[in-house]
Amino acid sequence: MTKKWFQIGIVCVFLLSLALRFWGLERFNTLVFDEVYFAKFGNNYLTHTPFFNAHPPLSQYIIGIGIWIGSHIPFWHDTVNGLTGSLRSPWTYRWLNALTGSFIPLVVAAIAYQLSYRRSFALLAGLFTACDGIFLVESRYALSNIYIVIFGLLGHWFLLLALDNQNRRRCFWLVFAGITFGASVGTKWNGLWFLSGAYLIWITAWVIHLIDSFPNPKLFFTSPSLKEAEVSTYSPSSQTPLQNLTQINVFQMLFYLGIIPAFIYSIIWIPHLQLDKRYGFIAVHQQILKFHLQLGGNSPNVHPYCAAWYKWPLMTRPMAYYYQTAESITEPLPVMGPPLPAGAGKVIYDVHAMGNPFLWWFGIAAMLFLVGMLVSQVVIFWVKEKRFSGRATLSVDTWIALYLVINYVANLLPWVEVTRCAFIYHYLCAVVFVFLAIAWFVDQCLRSYYQQLRAVGVTITFIILAAFIFWMPIYLGLPLSPNGYKLRMWFNSWI
Repeated sequence: MTKKWFQIGIVCVFLLSLALRFWGLERFNTLVFDEVYFAKFGNNYLTHTPFFNAHPPLSQYIIGIGIWIGSHIPFWHDTVNGLTGSLRSPWTYRWLNALTGSFIPLVVAAIAYQLSYRRSFALLAGLFTACDGIFLVESRYALSNIYIVIFGLLGHWFLLLALDNQNRRRCFWLVFAGITFGASVGTKWNGLWFLSGAYLIWITAWVIHLIDSFPNPKLFFTSPSLKEAEVSTYSPSSQTPLQNLTQINVFQMLFYLGIIPAFIYSIIWIPHLQLDKRYGFIAVHQQILKFHLQLGGNSPNVHPYCAAWYKWPLMTRPMAYYYQTAESITEPLPVMGPPLPAGAGKVIYDVHAMGNPFLWWFGIAAMLFLVGMLVSQVVIFWVKEKRFSGRATLSVDTWIALYLVINYVANLLPWVEVTRCAFIYHYLCAVVFVFLAIAWFVDQCLRSYYQQLRAVGVTITFIILAAFIFWMPIYLGLPLSPNGYKLRMWFNSWI
């Protein structure tokens, strides 16, 4: 792919992402799902109203900034409500989230390119991310999860840029990585898993390096057996910044990705603690922990949409953020009150926090493929008892596989020990690595010498795009007939 066509493709992905997030942004003149907290909290900072916040405050600061800017723009105020505590247009407390969410596909594409320097992989990664439903939904409302993701991904991108540079330039990007990792944790505590993924891939690189230095180790890796699997060919001259991980020592990691994130996280709290003076820095964290521990077990008895971590990869329990019915499409959009009685509503407005099913399902299959590829290399060459030469023989695709699998696990497995009620949106931090995995797999197929594999890549891409269009009405809250709604609820657990 030429640079010109790559740039055109990336611009198209961004414009698609931007248009879908801003189109009909003020459609529901009410507070949707957790906007009852985050939009109100953002407005509270503007009105200097003290309140208890069960999460770190960064996303609410940003929403508050968006409200302030939006309220000074002399248009997009056709509909207003006072649900945030002040008379505001829904557009004012949603537009900045929509803009921020529009950049997530670009950041994912940037990570893919920095991992491999392959434009086709980067474009596919950006396109697939733009075609996911739950990221679209989260970006269209005043919610906080997109900020965890974009700051965490920026941290990883800056880390990759640091690895691709030397001396002062490396320090420059490492500082920015530390700042954005701190900002991710400053949005919600589970942003810490992005940082833990960076540490784990760094530790893995050092383990490989140390094993390589042993005289006759049995355990070793080699370049990926994708050629044998008839997926792609490997060029020994290919490079990836991940091969430079061992150039960063423990002191640099602790300073740039330890002290700096902790410092950023701490100063994020200053405006909130000045507003709500009931608790100090330590006390407010004790109160937050107490709040989450009291949320109850992870079962439908606590909340109908509770979903344990193992339900997320196959998307067995998505959730409705907004559901209302009307007698006809010409009626004003319902914003408050319960839906009409069963059978009375002929038009359904549903905003479903649900991923693109085929993107998620193909993605988890691609992630399992990467795991299998890594395990097979270890087992095969353990049996052969050959010399391990890690940095010399680990190919770009093996490094990519390690990076994606480690970061996916780092963002998913901590939820195994979480006993509070969790929801599908807690999977957002992990699923972005699933998007990268399927983009990598499709890219391998499309670049294959074999026509059958190229056809597989085209087919997967087409199905993902078609599925996104098919389920788009429940992402955007478009009017549906009861039959149209049921057609999209393939399983009872989706309702």
